[in-house]
Amino acid sequence: MTRPTVNKRIVLAARPTGEPTADTFRLEETPVPEPGAGEVLLRTVYLSLDPYMRGRMNDKKSYVPPVELGAVMVGGAVSEVIESRYDGIAPGDYVEAPTGWQEVALASGAAVRKVDPAAAPLSTAVGVLGMPGLTAYAGLLEIGKPQPGETVVVAAATGPVGSLVGQIAKRFGARAVGVAGGAEKCAFAERELGFDACLDHRAPDFAERLAAACPAGIDVYFENVGGLVLESVVPLLNPFSRMPVCGLVAWYNATSFPGPDGTPALMRAILSNRVTVRGFIVVDFAHLAERFRADVGRWLRDGEIVYREDVVDGLERAPAALIGLLRGENFGKVVVRVAPERL
Repeated sequence: MTRPTVNKRIVLAARPTGEPTADTFRLEETPVPEPGAGEVLLRTVYLSLDPYMRGRMNDKKSYVPPVELGAVMVGGAVSEVIESRYDGIAPGDYVEAPTGWQEVALASGAAVRKVDPAAAPLSTAVGVLGMPGLTAYAGLLEIGKPQPGETVVVAAATGPVGSLVGQIAKRFGARAVGVAGGAEKCAFAERELGFDACLDHRAPDFAERLAAACPAGIDVYFENVGGLVLESVVPLLNPFSRMPVCGLVAWYNATSFPGPDGTPALMRAILSNRVTVRGFIVVDFAHLAERFRADVGRWLRDGEIVYREDVVDGLERAPAALIGLLRGENFGKVVVRVAPERL
């Protein structure tokens, strides 16, 4: 493999107010670094884009520090090893690591995870078999705890997290009701993913349709979006229902919250129905990663799990792709193909 001499990377140029724009990011070129002892030099193949990246642009207290201005945008990636100074990892190996929005990256060999390209398509290591998949698996099974015959509702049902939540819920004998944006996504959820129903949150009578699809109420609501979907779910929550809170993408770009305050209705429902609400971050369940990859990997090989990817070619298209993702324009897991799998 020819060693590159120039690294292209995308850095955070400005902190956005509301929706990010093209000016939020800056494309730079830097020299390719030399790996030190215990390090590996990586060529990015697939870069993952995920909603949490919007929160990392804000200079506010959170579960992790914000991206500094001028620093490479964060993100997980599947990469090919160019050079290695770490025992057990060799040039030509594929690994998964949080190396960010760049073509070439240095990483600690101890911090990367080897990926077997024969076991599943490489891109799945940042999708259905990666962080989004573990988020769905752990959040649903450890917090949602679906039981046979219960109704599980999941927002963003055709995204990388929601699509797996619904399919796992079905495996555990529950009814899966999805919420998505548009008729095409809802049809995919029902016909390809096996959801019992999927409702378009853009429909003017969405709340009524959701109630009709959940005649016995809602036992598990896997929260990915917030907004009007949450408002429509709250009156349907059953006693002792569970709500894993994974994301609130409807509010990530918000600068204000007009309209009536829904907090009293939510808190009243939580109290009167003894609802368990737990926010979580995927790292909370890192100890489940091996079990998750074994289970979902087996289901995937057996054809029991369906996944969809929205692939964008070229690192320079990552900003526009993330902006579109935050608007709900993607259909499936957004992956940027930075380079071919083999040069």
